[in-house]
Amino acid sequence: MPENNIIIFASGAGSNAQQIINYFKKDKKINVALIVCNNPKAGVLQIAANEQIPVLLIQKDRFNETGYLPEIKKYNPNLVVLAGFLWKIPKILIRHFPEKIINIHPALLPDYGGKGMYGNAVHTAVINAKEKESGITIHFVDDIYDHGKIIFQAKCNLDENETAESLAHKIHKLEHQYYPITIDKLLHGSK
Repeated sequence: MPENNIIIFASGAGSNAQQIINYFKKDKKINVALIVCNNPKAGVLQIAANEQIPVLLIQKDRFNETGYLPEIKKYNPNLVVLAGFLWKIPKILIRHFPEKIINIHPALLPDYGGKGMYGNAVHTAVINAKEKESGITIHFVDDIYDHGKIIFQAKCNLDENETAESLAHKIHKLEHQYYPITIDKLLHGSK
């Protein structure tokens, strides 16, 4: 019986979710217990089906009102992991799971964060600002977009002819490398 349950929130293709699932497959103490998704066409739903992980498909009004707290509590999560989830987390969830909700952002916070700053919008802003490096930030979630306490950052250099697509590729590599390891450290540190 796993000692630690993870709930993954995702809105899109689910590449980070897949990396996290793969990382913990052989760990008998850590279980990806639920995928929460706000997009009925998201690729992450096929990943959940392939991996036989239950799915909670959510609607915005109810999410903002209740956070789906009763449904989420059933899975007794030790950690709620946002992996490309685009909605703001309601205060009810943040209060119920203090420092147990984490997010990964495709830039070095506090720069290039906030509402609307995700995906290629972030990479384009970094390139347009002529930054020499970018990276990822893993942080606790609070009630302000991309604001909570930073847990971990990793950096990559930008090339002279960097595009949003080429930078996205570099950032995905960092996300896939470091997000599962950081989750592992947080869970093993919480025992």
